[in-house]
Amino acid sequence: MPFTPKEFYLAEVLDERSTTKAVALLITGNTKSTTPQGIDLQGGGLAAVKAYIAESLPRNPSLRPIQMRLKEYQVTETPGANGKIDGRVSISASFEVQREGQMLHLFEYKSGARYSRPAAQLGVVEPTLRKVLSESLRYLDLWVNQEAPHNEKLARNLKVTFSDYTRNTEEDTLFYDVNRPLQWSDFKGGSPRGGFAASIFPFISNDIHAVVKNGTIYVDIQIKTYMVRSLSRSRADARNAYGLNHEQRHFDLVKLVTEHYKQRIRKAKLTLADYDSMIKYQYLEELWELDALQKKYDTETNHGLNATAQTRWNQKIEEELASLGLRKPSL
Repeated sequence: MPFTPKEFYLAEVLDERSTTKAVALLITGNTKSTTPQGIDLQGGGLAAVKAYIAESLPRNPSLRPIQMRLKEYQVTETPGANGKIDGRVSISASFEVQREGQMLHLFEYKSGARYSRPAAQLGVVEPTLRKVLSESLRYLDLWVNQEAPHNEKLARNLKVTFSDYTRNTEEDTLFYDVNRPLQWSDFKGGSPRGGFAASIFPFISNDIHAVVKNGTIYVDIQIKTYMVRSLSRSRADARNAYGLNHEQRHFDLVKLVTEHYKQRIRKAKLTLADYDSMIKYQYLEELWELDALQKKYDTETNHGLNATAQTRWNQKIEEELASLGLRKPSL
């Protein structure tokens, strides 16, 4: 064939034709009947197709394995004008790529060709059959070459990066920034319920952006760690440094949970086919951890009233923030 695949190899050809007894229905010259006779390729249709492809198309197993499902491959002849025979060759196939043990559908292909021949000459039949088969593979080569750089089904690698959103331009939302600690003015929700001195409303959201470039899926997970000012409350008579520190630690814990989330994703064996749902599952794990950790913090410090426990949590949080490069280690 006049091309060498650089992005795939044909790993398998499956025969899914409705009839596999004969590739051709020919009006042969050894009978006066115009009724087509069933004639197959030497050795059988599928065997002949596989042999032709094996001899004509280079096979490089280091490339993407493509599977061809042959739906139709047949010649049908009818009587033509002036004693000639008219022939019509039809081919129909679907192509799939094998990746991580799964078959991913790529596209459907249909084509054909026509010829007219003298009644006694069959020489045009086999070249026409060969031509439509080789054209289907040439189209496959063109399609894969065109799609390989940006088609997610043809991607062979996955790269995940993280970005933290810290642009504080919204009036009601304060995004976590190590250089911008909490201030009492951030608590705009009025007095808290239940007799507490203050309560912060922190949360996490993630945006997943994926793009395919040169056969690699680049996934950027943008993490938003934030508090909502209008839902965060404080009593005017309790606005002191000790109380603000307790609320800051709630906010710091949210940041630490996002870092744990990053670590779990880095260790996870993300698949090309299912990376999105796996990342979203880790996000649910992130929310569960956040809820459990915040409850543990408030329980052990008695919402900040236990100064000894508060000091212990302060040290623990500072040490982990420092280990992540988010704080300077204390001397």
